[in-house]
Amino acid sequence: MVELEELPNVGEKTAQKLRDAGFADMMRLATATAKELSVKAEIGEGVAEKVIEAARKSEQIDFETAMDVMERRKDVGRVTTGSTGLDELIGGGIETQSITEVFGEFGSGKSQISHELAVTVQLPPEKGGLGGQCVFIDTENTFRPERIKQIAEGFELDVEEVLTNIHIARAFNSSHQILMADKVNELIQSGANIKLVIVDSLTAHFRAEYVGRESLATRQQKLNQHLHTLSNIANTYNVAVFVTNQVQSKPDAFFGSPTKAIGGHVLGHAATYRIWLKKGLAGKRIARLVDSPHLPEGEAVFKVITEGISD
Repeated sequence: MVELEELPNVGEKTAQKLRDAGFADMMRLATATAKELSVKAEIGEGVAEKVIEAARKSEQIDFETAMDVMERRKDVGRVTTGSTGLDELIGGGIETQSITEVFGEFGSGKSQISHELAVTVQLPPEKGGLGGQCVFIDTENTFRPERIKQIAEGFELDVEEVLTNIHIARAFNSSHQILMADKVNELIQSGANIKLVIVDSLTAHFRAEYVGRESLATRQQKLNQHLHTLSNIANTYNVAVFVTNQVQSKPDAFFGSPTKAIGGHVLGHAATYRIWLKKGLAGKRIARLVDSPHLPEGEAVFKVITEGISD
């Protein structure tokens, strides 16, 4: 392990600035941009470029073979949703090193799955978890510890311990939301065993604050930066990122779904897995996998019960 102070152009002061800005990890530093480092760590862009170049040499970042990628993907973990059918639809559960997005109308089960995952990530691997903690960025005031208690009791877990392992951030606007995502780096570097980051919902603040066509470019740029931060966290620390998304009506849709996900192409390209949720009959929910790098489209049916998500 190379320490920050060992890098060229990095003294004690600069090293402390980098740590305070969440760049204590060498890979996180190597994959940063000079602009990002300059703004967040308050150092000159020239110095930032040299520091990043030194970090890249230290990490020996270069081309790798597909076999190297295959070996690295053996570290990918998965978090159960509580439903066997839903797990099978997405290849075994919510995947680390990826962003999984679920979108649908209100009441379709997005927040229910979020609460479920906040508990199941704490299960041991043999029971479908990762034995880790969770960060829950709540933008719509939907997080309820009472719901966590019900799900934890369903799995016969210690309720107090489960609640202690969930780090809540109530985001009041999009800037606050972006800041709390940045702070996940600091939380992990402080020693917290974070294995899952949940953002419920990803687009609510962006949708409310950037109104009108003239604000669209700014909104998408900010959203893109936010997603880039979440993607870096997923890949750098082998963390699963789960985001919920809202939908909007398509008045011109004569065939297919009359709604579409918010976020446009920016979110469409950033999310590794995209799942569309809709209400079914008799309290059932239908999940449709609409985008994945290697899995076919398909559907699964699940139900929301007192104990959480069930087949």
